Amino acid sequence: MYHRAKYISIKGASSSHSTMKDIFKEESFAVPEGVTVIIKARAISVTGPRGKLEKHVKHIDLDMKVVKSKKGAIVKLAVWHGGRKHVACLRTVRSLIENMITGVTKGFLYKMRAVYAHFPINIIINDDGKSVEIRNFLGEKLARHVQMGEGVTISESKAQKDEVLIEGNDIMSVSQSAASIHGACLVRNKDIRKFLDGVYVSERTTLVQDE
Repeated sequence: MYHRAKYISIKGASSSHSTMKDIFKEESFAVPEGVTVIIKARAISVTGPRGKLEKHVKHIDLDMKVVKSKKGAIVKLAVWHGGRKHVACLRTVRSLIENMITGVTKGFLYKMRAVYAHFPINIIINDDGKSVEIRNFLGEKLARHVQMGEGVTISESKAQKDEVLIEGNDIMSVSQSAASIHGACLVRNKDIRKFLDGVYVSERTTLVQDE
């Protein structure tokens, strides 16, 4: 009869045993108060004061569950007989859920600055912050249109000239929206070490700051 090993993992005698697998690896973390985490068939749903986020990680083979305790809910992630890359998925999924919790409690804020030497870059916000129009980049007549991601809004900064604020609950949508704006203003056929015109991310933070 097979008895489950008490040892959590098997360590190789030397670095040459890179293919050796861990019998069991686990990651766990507590869910803060005011946040509800539901995991069903590797579909993650996180609800907090700022709204609700959902993600699917059905392509990753690992055990996921939410355990209730006297101190609150605990998310547990586990991998059985996993290789190095498989075990690395534990930290990836943990970071994903932690970012979702941060999003529904604090929100994400990206600050972007327009940098130019001769031709002032005009950033025009349309559709109540759902899209942005970039004009006069390098003096061109072409207008560049960038659509914000789902649940993401953009606004002009009142504290700094030529700065826009991109905010939302989903860090993937916020960062992708910022990347789309930056990518729309890429300089071609010039030395970008000296020719720095464009729109760049200047700061990454949260909407609600810790006291």
